[in-house]
Amino acid sequence: MKNIRNFCIIAHIDHGKSTLADRLLELTQTLSARDMEAQVLDSMDLEREKGITIKSHPIQMDYLYKGEKFLLNLIDTPGHVDFSYEVSRSIASCEGALLVVDATQGIQAQTISNLYLAVEHGLEIIPVLNKIDMDSAQPDVVTDQIVDLIGCKPEEVYRVSARTGDGVSALLAAIVEKIPAPKGDPDAPLQALIFDSVFNSYRGIIAYFKVFNGSIRSGDRVKFVATDMEYEAEEVGVLKMKLQPMDVVSAGNVGYIISGIKRAIEVKVGDTITHSDRPCDKAISGFEEVKPMVFAGLYPVQADKFEELRATLEKFRLNDASFVYEPESSLALGFGFRCGFLGLLHLEIVQERLFREFNMDVITTVPNVSYKVFTTHGDELDVHNPSGLPAPTLIDHIEEPYIRAQVISKTEFYGPIMKLCMEKRGILIGEHYITSDRVELTYDMPLSEIVFDFYDKLKSMSKGYASFDYHVTGFRPARLVKLDILLNGEPADALSTLIHEDHAYDFGRKICLKLKELIPRQQFDIAIQAAIGAKVIARETVRQVRKDVTAKCYGGDVSRKRKLLEKQKEGKKRMRQIGTVQVPQSAFMAVLKLD
Repeated sequence: MKNIRNFCIIAHIDHGKSTLADRLLELTQTLSARDMEAQVLDSMDLEREKGITIKSHPIQMDYLYKGEKFLLNLIDTPGHVDFSYEVSRSIASCEGALLVVDATQGIQAQTISNLYLAVEHGLEIIPVLNKIDMDSAQPDVVTDQIVDLIGCKPEEVYRVSARTGDGVSALLAAIVEKIPAPKGDPDAPLQALIFDSVFNSYRGIIAYFKVFNGSIRSGDRVKFVATDMEYEAEEVGVLKMKLQPMDVVSAGNVGYIISGIKRAIEVKVGDTITHSDRPCDKAISGFEEVKPMVFAGLYPVQADKFEELRATLEKFRLNDASFVYEPESSLALGFGFRCGFLGLLHLEIVQERLFREFNMDVITTVPNVSYKVFTTHGDELDVHNPSGLPAPTLIDHIEEPYIRAQVISKTEFYGPIMKLCMEKRGILIGEHYITSDRVELTYDMPLSEIVFDFYDKLKSMSKGYASFDYHVTGFRPARLVKLDILLNGEPADALSTLIHEDHAYDFGRKICLKLKELIPRQQFDIAIQAAIGAKVIARETVRQVRKDVTAKCYGGDVSRKRKLLEKQKEGKKRMRQIGTVQVPQSAFMAVLKLD
């Protein structure tokens, strides 16, 4: 066990985690030069296109150091705030972390939040300054930032270039020397933490785990503590570039288990594996259910594809444990699913993956967050969808989720960022100057305000320099109203939103104007109204397409013209009673990009 090292790489998006992992794999000769490609651990097309890691990939490397053979388990982590739950499980499986900071950009919000996570778990931190070969690199300035942040000496910061491989061999030696070996008792009852799972269409679900105590052999009867289910370990092994079966995986090591599980719901990330006949006293602490932050409806484009969508989501759920869904129906869109996501990027990735991997085109409704509604009878309801709100007379008060947000930016963008946060109902908690020209602002703000376009606006007003991170702190009472959109008096429930009272009028007016542009003209007038309860607060009209019925009357008595116009008016009235208004998909998406 003394020759095992478990470590992860933590960094902000695009600071070079995956490229550094490539160099480590090359230096330890885990991959032959022929199999090597850029970002080899990012196996999904989408990851390569967007340049982000979506799914963390563990891999084991053999390293010869001073004549001794060491096993290095690298557990790669995603960098985006939407996937922070996966990061926390990866960190819990390690004894050390490489903190990678981009020499051209300096410390960003995600760097700090992931660092705090690692420090909480008592990990040994090795600071790494990446991209020192770039012309715009400022190694000395950024080194000072790292020293301020973690209190190390400037010479302890490793300067590397992951692209050229400069300085990486010294870093490998530091991993062996500085990161402690895992602690654990190989003879104690089995206790292993599941930190990730993937789905294989032939073998079922493959769970990745780290053994804290004891050892696991193929053929053992094992029990998953959180779900209380028992299985037989058909195959266990370690994670090289491909799965490598072994007879036994013992304490301190990282491995995988295949036990023919077909349903994703049975494998929960953060769960503990133990033996059925000799269970451990207690589960490994820190297991929590993944809590979705943003909810949106997914509906098939053709109504008869509902069952196909259900099957697709079931398969997709096997690959993405943080995605949750339940059936719902809408008057405008028919049958579909209400789905929970970790954030807007997660929503975008899911939609893209459904289309690419399963050829499934879906309509997405307006995303919203979940609220707690307290009724006059003393009940407490969780509402994810405005249509699930009880009648206004039964509501005592509504509470909405609040977040603690950290924004790090250059000081020149200080004013516009504060203005943006105040518009989003943010309350300034504190400000802290990291260096003379970089400031960290801490805000308490409602989660619903950042769901739409907060991140996009923040990026554009700071020219891409500001970075943003948040965690949910709890619920607070809020003055919220349900804003309905009526088309010819019929509510289009897919467009209704829960919104703060002060923003309702502006939002209602913008939606009406937007829908007027997007809804095609019909043979009859379409009234688009925004209403709170029975009170209409905004209205626009899509004018009818009219034929000139009086064209054939030249001269003659005016009553002839009037007769034709009255006849046309009657027809239009009758048509309006039986006509329905089709809302195009672009209208649902436009609501997200109102500004």
